[in-house]
Amino acid sequence: MLHTFVSSSSSSLLSGASRLSCSKVPQRFFAAAQSVVQTHMPFTPPKHVKIVEVGPRDGLQNERKVVIPTHIKLELIRRLGSTGLRTIETTSFVSKTRIPQMADAAEVMKGLDPIPGVSYPVLVPTINYYHQAIEAGVKEIAIFTSASEGFCKANIGCTVEESFQRFVPIMERAKAYGISVRGYVSCVSECPLTGPVDPVDVARASSKLLDIGCYEVSLGDTIGTGTPESISRMLKEVMKFVPAEKLAGHFHDTYGMAVANILIAMQMGVSVFDSSVAGLGGCPYAKGATGNVATEEVVYMLTGMGVETGIDLDMLIDVGEYISGFLGRPPASRVARAILNKRSSNIS
Repeated sequence: MLHTFVSSSSSSLLSGASRLSCSKVPQRFFAAAQSVVQTHMPFTPPKHVKIVEVGPRDGLQNERKVVIPTHIKLELIRRLGSTGLRTIETTSFVSKTRIPQMADAAEVMKGLDPIPGVSYPVLVPTINYYHQAIEAGVKEIAIFTSASEGFCKANIGCTVEESFQRFVPIMERAKAYGISVRGYVSCVSECPLTGPVDPVDVARASSKLLDIGCYEVSLGDTIGTGTPESISRMLKEVMKFVPAEKLAGHFHDTYGMAVANILIAMQMGVSVFDSSVAGLGGCPYAKGATGNVATEEVVYMLTGMGVETGIDLDMLIDVGEYISGFLGRPPASRVARAILNKRSSNIS
């Protein structure tokens, strides 16, 4: 059993944080430190955690310097499937002018060589795009709304309530034809346009997604400002209406808090997490937001905790090196960089 305890130096750590509180470091980091230090209840991690790989979709959608060819995307997806991942979010059927990197969604889906036991969901915002996805052979979709009215209008051009009205015909057809539907709620901690988001609004959107038929709701910290304290507070409110087994965590790593947020969510019973190989990603409508937490980081942590993922970390690092090489930069994953450096040192 894995336990976390308050160490004998807890009081000095917290007092140190207090002394530093006049500095320019954001106050939310002191709250995060206090939350972690004060976490002392015994914690038995789950035996297995499901990882939803979102690199080909959420990871690549924000790449603007180069148009990624379809064959590169297909090779990325193929390689990800070989690592043991069982859910790979593949693309988005969205406006080609607004998200040009996803303009080849139909070609990607038609070019897939599916691995048995692996699901390849796609994102769809409206019924028209749903039809395009089904014509391309899609078997699972994701729909998305926001806990922030401002971000919902900026991202998908409607209010939160209007987004649910758009979902009605999608859900009707998906149910009739046996298409699984996952739901996303963005801005569960803070909105880039309007600031902190009330957990009540997150709970409202999450419960409505479950009510209309989504099998799972992924909670997105879109700009990565969440801390263990704020994520814990949000989850407590959401779990009044949605059980932990119906939730997933989708944490961007802008402030380096994603792994800590995953850990606190695990402690609260969540066992599904979205991540992106090599830390790819960002949001076109959230300026300054960096990528999702790197899948390499999540697998490394979970393996060290004795939690099964079914994913081969070395193979995953190879995949991250492949796509990062194409993009002309090193992987954003610190785990990947450390292991690649270690490999290079051993060779030399």
